[in-house]
Amino acid sequence: MAYNNGRQNRGNRDSGRRDYRREDGSHESEARELDENTVIGRNAVRELLSGGRDIDKLYITSGEREGSINQLIGIAKERGIPIFECEKSRLDNMALGGKHQGIIAIAAGHNYASIDDMLSLAEERGEQPFIVVCDGIEDPHNLGAIIRSAECAGAHGVIIPKRRAVGLTSTVAKASAGALSHMLVAKVTNLPSAIDELKEKGLWVYGADMDGTAYYETDLSGACAIVLGSEGFGISRLVKEKCDFIVSVPLYGKVNSLNVSCAAAVILTETARQRNKKEV
Repeated sequence: MAYNNGRQNRGNRDSGRRDYRREDGSHESEARELDENTVIGRNAVRELLSGGRDIDKLYITSGEREGSINQLIGIAKERGIPIFECEKSRLDNMALGGKHQGIIAIAAGHNYASIDDMLSLAEERGEQPFIVVCDGIEDPHNLGAIIRSAECAGAHGVIIPKRRAVGLTSTVAKASAGALSHMLVAKVTNLPSAIDELKEKGLWVYGADMDGTAYYETDLSGACAIVLGSEGFGISRLVKEKCDFIVSVPLYGKVNSLNVSCAAAVILTETARQRNKKEV
């Protein structure tokens, strides 16, 4: 993945992964992060599901589809919570020896917002909407750093997908260095549909990827969404096809790509500069 965005005529809009995703959907670091976001045991998970806190994932032991477990699965499905089956040994590891009774929930470290919440915030501030879209960011440190850059740049929100990406874990919160508490984050089932919604609301969508125009030559001053791709594969094909423009960070060394959080800081800072440029 290389993030490579010259000023363009906007014209008419019409004219496999790294360590996070496994077959059971688990992340290598989660077993080491048993904290307030990791809820184990049937009664505890039931209370969590009945409360108002958002939940990123539900893990169950393979084959556990009877009795109270089945009821909890039904509630999770109704709420659209991703459910992953895995071996008992995996849950044992995640629970760090605790009695998980075949079920573990990973609660979000921060409640999720909606796209409408972000647009309303922009309206309240009297600003053109400025939203960051993360397409499959898997490393919690990268997501946390992106959220921090988005907050520093004055973005109104960050959109992440529900599956095949890291959620708002405690590591993300820590990596954001406090920015998460000031940033609206929406978690959506279908990223291309979410981008269509942004376009219907009048936002121009800029994908950060290879073979684009230089970001500093691109007009990013209006209502916009900046799309950032995953660490290993960049922006997915379906999402890229939804973008109005592709922008990139020109590179002059021997390495052909930037870390996604570094690229985000560069492009989002330029977006903020253009949006806050004083007329002479």
